Amino acid sequence: MTGFAVALVLVVAAVGLLRWRRPAWYWLTFGVTLAVVRVLVRYGSVMDACGLTVPPPRWRLALARVTNRPIPESRSPRILRLRPTRTGLVLRLKLRPGQDAFDVAAASDRLRHSFSMYGVTSRELRSGVVEVRMTGYDVLKRVQMPTEKETRPMRVPVALRQDGSVHYRAYRAIPHALTLGATESGKSVYQRNLVAGLAPMDVALVGIDCKQGVELFPLARRFSALADDPDTAAEVLDALVERMKHIYQVIRAQQRITADVPDAEIAADIWDLPDHLRPVPVVVLVDEVAELALYANKEEEKRRDRIITDLVRLAQLGRAAGIYLEICGQRFGSELGKGITMLRAQLTGRTAHRVNDETSANMAFGDIAPDAVLAAIQIPAETRGLAIAGDASGGWHRIRAPHTSLRQAVNICNRHADRTPELPELAPFRPRLPGSDAMPVSLAKASSATT
Repeated sequence: MTGFAVALVLVVAAVGLLRWRRPAWYWLTFGVTLAVVRVLVRYGSVMDACGLTVPPPRWRLALARVTNRPIPESRSPRILRLRPTRTGLVLRLKLRPGQDAFDVAAASDRLRHSFSMYGVTSRELRSGVVEVRMTGYDVLKRVQMPTEKETRPMRVPVALRQDGSVHYRAYRAIPHALTLGATESGKSVYQRNLVAGLAPMDVALVGIDCKQGVELFPLARRFSALADDPDTAAEVLDALVERMKHIYQVIRAQQRITADVPDAEIAADIWDLPDHLRPVPVVVLVDEVAELALYANKEEEKRRDRIITDLVRLAQLGRAAGIYLEICGQRFGSELGKGITMLRAQLTGRTAHRVNDETSANMAFGDIAPDAVLAAIQIPAETRGLAIAGDASGGWHRIRAPHTSLRQAVNICNRHADRTPELPELAPFRPRLPGSDAMPVSLAKASSATT
């Protein structure tokens, strides 16, 4: 008996230590079993306490009266499936008549406390069916991306969501995006994850980094063009606009709109073209958009208007030509001048790390998800990399990108340097690297020498 007691104490201590130091291991070993038992045992009483039950139908009440039986209890949503995951539980519920998906979403915080879970979110799958995702621990404290991810063209896994699912940057669904974040908020790490995810794909990367290229130039072997000052950035954007016009001519020539051509063969963008004619898609990363919008004299003002006009054109028309924008910045507001709010309207995806003022959060989410503004300004300074991600649908999530060092991102870009396409329009802006045949010079000199 003494040996059994000692063993029991050791097991309890090991479980407590695991839960404290390695919550993911605790969940996979003990937590998931305890959580399933807890949900199944408490389900009926929790649904009743949270107001997620409906009275029995009238025919059952009438039948109980006629047969002199007890009145049947209120009915809870029916469990269609209970699936454990590596971070929590996924509960699929069939709603009863009279219930709404909003009722489950409104009760998510009460469900979290009742089932002793870390977080609970819900979404409607189809009419009458709701999926409730419960996380057993703080998955954003130490981000561990799953080893198996869905791989599709132009779809990059960049972060982990609070519900344990993977946050993807899907360019064909959301062509253009805005990423905001103050200094030391984790914005650069998010950008590195994005570049590292795009590096193995058949895509051209174009970078505009007005901090003399310190953020993007180490990754230059995977970039088809780089600009490190506003003057070069203006020329790069002009070249992209010309490329966009040329691609539209290719699409127009391949449309073949005649009565005998099936609808599926009529081309409207580059993804409808045959493989041998499809131009390579281009992702444009702007590291600090405010540097492109600031000016001190008349000449710089003309350059600024030219840059913003090109960005707006690419945002409005670039999707069909396979040109996608990633606009990043510490500050993004209407004080940057005319055209900024027009540009923001075209940026469907929004990601906000910790910001220093409410105005920037409003520029990110004020027009699509006002309740996400409060969540963005409440991100603590010590949790670098934590961000709020939303889109035009009004939904938003807390996400956090796994830490990727600059060395790791450079290694990935160098490993896939052979995938860097040669774009004729952007050839003058191809970065010259140490160790190449040509002498390494600054990007501005390289562009001016070839034009």
